[in-house]
Amino acid sequence: VNPHDLLHLKGPNDTLRYIVDQVQDVYRSQGVDINDKHIEVISRQMLRKVSVTDPGDTDVLPGALVDRFEFAKANEAAVALGGEPASGVPVLLGITKASLATESFLSAASFQETTRVLTDAAIAGKEDELLGLKENVIIGKLIPAGTGLATRKEIAAKKAARLLTPLEELPAEMQHAPIDLPPDDSLDESDEDDEVVDDLDLGDDELNEEEDEE
Repeated sequence: VNPHDLLHLKGPNDTLRYIVDQVQDVYRSQGVDINDKHIEVISRQMLRKVSVTDPGDTDVLPGALVDRFEFAKANEAAVALGGEPASGVPVLLGITKASLATESFLSAASFQETTRVLTDAAIAGKEDELLGLKENVIIGKLIPAGTGLATRKEIAAKKAARLLTPLEELPAEMQHAPIDLPPDDSLDESDEDDEVVDDLDLGDDELNEEEDEE
């Protein structure tokens, strides 16, 4: 079965499943057990691009290979403005071409054809936004995953800024905010407990009388 024909007839999901099954058949025939997720990561990158057939009212160009997430985002923006969304068909790329077609020229240059990729990036004046893991590893920067996620870093930065904010720079309502004290009832209860302890008859008088008789 030709995967390109399968993609045209069945769509990307069935094509992805077919690629995973075919690769697994090769490994299992050699007695190697690999989890499907490792093959799916590579297969999804091969199916990441969309070939634009009609740009509609979006900024994408006809015939261009666009990332499917960027394609969906452009369509959402066009529909929100009352325009016509773009139409396109999913494309199956080879591993080499999929790696070179990435948005990051650093990631592409680290794979193959380094000179050509860097030359094209310099001529086009490209800027790498360092959104992926690979390009951040190349330059020795914290990867955007786990504690390095942008949202977590923003939250940590905001917390640190709040802790270091001088009192004069805080809003007026926060500067004069009342301090939460325990309710008066709790203080009254503690006084009542002391009175109860004072009223307890521990039998000290009887013990003292017995000692005097001895």
